[in-house]
Amino acid sequence: CVMSSELLVDLGEDPATAQLGQLKLATIEDQQWPADEATLSKSDISQRFDGGSPHLPWDHPFYDIARHQIIEVAGDDNFGRKVIVFNACRMPPQHQLDHHKLLMYLKGTLDQYVESDYTLIYFHHGLTSENKPSLSWLRDAYREFDRKYKKNIKALYIVHPTMFIKTLLILFKPIISFKFGRKINYVSYLSELEDVVKCEQLLIPARVKEYDNKLRASLKPAAQPPMSPPRSPPLPNQVFGVPLTLLRQRNPDGDPVPVVIRDTVSFLSEQGLEIEGIFRRSANVTLVKEVQLKYNSGAAVNFREMEDVHLAAVILKTFLRELPEPLLTYQLYNDIVNFTSCQSGVCASVSVTYIIVSANSDVNKMTNSNLAVVFGPNLLWGRDNAMSLSAIGPINNFTRTLLDQQHLVFT
Repeated sequence: CVMSSELLVDLGEDPATAQLGQLKLATIEDQQWPADEATLSKSDISQRFDGGSPHLPWDHPFYDIARHQIIEVAGDDNFGRKVIVFNACRMPPQHQLDHHKLLMYLKGTLDQYVESDYTLIYFHHGLTSENKPSLSWLRDAYREFDRKYKKNIKALYIVHPTMFIKTLLILFKPIISFKFGRKINYVSYLSELEDVVKCEQLLIPARVKEYDNKLRASLKPAAQPPMSPPRSPPLPNQVFGVPLTLLRQRNPDGDPVPVVIRDTVSFLSEQGLEIEGIFRRSANVTLVKEVQLKYNSGAAVNFREMEDVHLAAVILKTFLRELPEPLLTYQLYNDIVNFTSCQSGVCASVSVTYIIVSANSDVNKMTNSNLAVVFGPNLLWGRDNAMSLSAIGPINNFTRTLLDQQHLVFT
């Protein structure tokens, strides 16, 4: 419930909800889980900081929040929506965390994506009586988050919910809108998230994984939930999740631009330029999987028959995000100005599409800045997949520069 303002009310005058603050949120056993990382002094962390780190410099105003990695961005989900993750277990004791700054940091992260469809995943395990936010903080959060944060959130997934949080939501049911209530989903086991997002891209805290294993072990064999499906071996004609060098070798013409890029760019150039919010909207996950299967089976895909511009846009973003190495390469993650390692043929093709879309921004509302926010995380990410607010800004700024200067970069 920390994640959504629509779940929060002014709790200060309600004695029933005031009593909830006294409820024990976790057992003693849960509270004794080891920390994910050893505690470091400010000097230790500042010495280890580098440009590619998800942490901010120690003298940055939000350094003391970012270093805990409570809030992360984890690419797109299976529907093509940005994924924002909140890790309750990484919240330090109340007296060690400035909760007002945490709220501002959360707003700053969401501000990057609230104009697009997005998903929130809240890992509840690890929220204890020692680190839970105060009721006054929840009240402040309710006042801070206005409609723009609620409009495009498509789902809130509460992972490993406890009786406490379920009771809290029941008590708040009268003031939760029916529309938003349908967006709330309880997730009992990590494997259930696979229908929404690839768990490997979430960088799930170790203690959350251990807790999930503990829950599974406590069940009788007949009641065991399904494990996350193993990664399927690549199909002979597979194109998603395959290195660009291999795709080029397979192409008899030696065309450096993969067929997925050619098809989506061609279709979007013809029919997507005047669609407002193009690249910001999600698509039907069943259709996305069907199109991926067609490509991976070597079958032809005709987006004109489907007449779904947003589907083509999601397929393009999904292809880029599922590359084994980002289009702008891991090498550039720490030195983003070194552009020589980019797969130039594909970069040029994708960039031209963005420029054409941006040229019609009066109609589709997708300026270079907006396109950079949507596509930056699909062009470059760290080896651990997750991305904090401190990494988003430079990547988006670099992507916008590529678009602004494409006539110089790709000539």
